[in-house]
Amino acid sequence: MLEVCLLGSGGMMPLPNRRLTALMTRLNGSGLLIDCGEGTQVAIREKGWSFHGIDVICFTHYHGDHISGLPGLLLSMGNAERTEPVTVIGPKGLERVVGALRVIAPELPFPLQFRELTEPEETIFCHGYEIEAYKVNHNVPCYGYSLVVRRTGRFFPELAQKHEVPKKYWNRLQKGETIEEDGAVFTPEMVLGPPRRGIRLSYCTDTRPTKSIAIHAKEADLFICEGMYGEEDRLGKALEHKHMTFYEAAKLAKEAEAKELWLTHYSPSLIRPEEYVPAVRKIFPAAFAGKDGKTTLLEFDKTE
Repeated sequence: MLEVCLLGSGGMMPLPNRRLTALMTRLNGSGLLIDCGEGTQVAIREKGWSFHGIDVICFTHYHGDHISGLPGLLLSMGNAERTEPVTVIGPKGLERVVGALRVIAPELPFPLQFRELTEPEETIFCHGYEIEAYKVNHNVPCYGYSLVVRRTGRFFPELAQKHEVPKKYWNRLQKGETIEEDGAVFTPEMVLGPPRRGIRLSYCTDTRPTKSIAIHAKEADLFICEGMYGEEDRLGKALEHKHMTFYEAAKLAKEAEAKELWLTHYSPSLIRPEEYVPAVRKIFPAAFAGKDGKTTLLEFDKTE
């Protein structure tokens, strides 16, 4: 199961009850963060989650409202006695940008491992996550992310017996291991049925609508997408600054056939985003206005 918390839903500047952009997930005790706007570490503490377990930090791009909370977060992670490496993922210039921010956090008890994105699409396997990074359309290099949790097929004892697999190997094969013994090779396919549907969480912000977003959000269990503007007369602003309106996000969710849409990254001028949701639901009925602290649990389909 994948725990998901929208830590901050604001764009450009924070409001009294709205922090800047950040999303955190937890999978089998491993935390992953996408963006780290100002106030992120406070939001994590308010949620009751730990800094210590954050193994991966992904950045969509390097505007201040998406990265300004990083130095404080790294210091807090160090104070939480973390010593294990942290993987940092982001567009070109990643190490240079993070290095500049670390002027005020120069000494950490854990190393940072950088993975700079250079291709239009890249897939990274890390701490149980399959991270799909894909380029979107903003006024600086910017990426969206889909987090995929794969699920193996169901274990069939009769299949294992048919292939004469010793019982002592059943557990290891269920975990995906291939075993060789005395010239015999035992593979997971000898004990497992076909792969089952896993979990897909898709996240994008600071972009115009692109085909890549719809592709990577295809049939997502949860699609979290920027809706900078809820007012229908703000399309011109969205075009000028390469952002999206609520209605454009809803059309992407519909095209992708996502199960649920959370809007986020609101303009500071948008005080009550929930007022526009009824109109959005005419396009995509399972749309919701995201807010700081909004949380859900994505689980595997129990019927499979």
